[in-house]
Amino acid sequence: MVATVLSVALGGYLLYRTLSGYSLAQLVDAVRALPAGRLAAAGGFAAASYLCLTGIDWLALRAAGTPLPYPRVALAAFISLGLGHSIGFAGLSSGAIRYRFYTRWGLKTADVAKAVLFCGVTVAVGLMALGAVAVLVHPGLARDVTGLGPGAVLAAGLACAGGVAAYLGLAAWWRKPLRFRRWSLEMPPLPLAAAQVGLGAVNFALVSACLHQVLSAVSDVGYLAVASVFVIANAAVLITHVPGGVGVIESVVVHLLPKTDVIGPLIAFRCLYFLAPLALGLLAFGATEAVFRWRDAGRAATVETQSA
Repeated sequence: MVATVLSVALGGYLLYRTLSGYSLAQLVDAVRALPAGRLAAAGGFAAASYLCLTGIDWLALRAAGTPLPYPRVALAAFISLGLGHSIGFAGLSSGAIRYRFYTRWGLKTADVAKAVLFCGVTVAVGLMALGAVAVLVHPGLARDVTGLGPGAVLAAGLACAGGVAAYLGLAAWWRKPLRFRRWSLEMPPLPLAAAQVGLGAVNFALVSACLHQVLSAVSDVGYLAVASVFVIANAAVLITHVPGGVGVIESVVVHLLPKTDVIGPLIAFRCLYFLAPLALGLLAFGATEAVFRWRDAGRAATVETQSA
């Protein structure tokens, strides 16, 4: 609870610091000035990212040995992630919502825990894979974005690539569970691990493309530059656990692109990737809860009738 309050406070401070120089009218005008075509393309990339995330959940259940039909997985994944991205501590918040759905469909607690861990690892290796590409393909750009020296940038890129390679190597050759104190982790088969890396990287690439589309409306910025910025911002979000990255993403982007007025694009990005899925997720969650309760009540009534 304390960590959540502190994270929200940190996000609120960063957001205030970023937006304090603008009036509400200026913020609204900045968003309205964005071309409709750019907004539509950004929305398409955001939707593709969530579609990719449902695929990660589908893989996670297969890895746990408890596959479910894709429509059910897609529903649970979208609702849990649509809410979890904005609530904060996404692994816990979205995991709790997944648990509510999956246990109703016959999964055990251990199976849900394995699936949630699989999804978390996929996020980590995907972020490392995209970070390695962004840093090693354009090290000069990475130096400009991060302010680090050539050696530090190269070391960061190699560390990301090495982490991904080590994970794939363990999946290929290590068959015993990895143990740390009371915890144990079974490595997925190499094809599933490779799919993790691929889908994880594609997801972050799609979110970067969403951000790139709105930023391109006000600046001639390259995709890899935006991807580099987004990797840095997400690394900060994972460290702080600020709900939805509120203020963190804005602060990092504004700091790293100081010569461009990016407030309008950043607000549009937050609406498209966080607030719209949050609203849709809440509606879908309410509707599914109503259906579940109606079915439970019907079954209870049937049991009472049969027992009578």
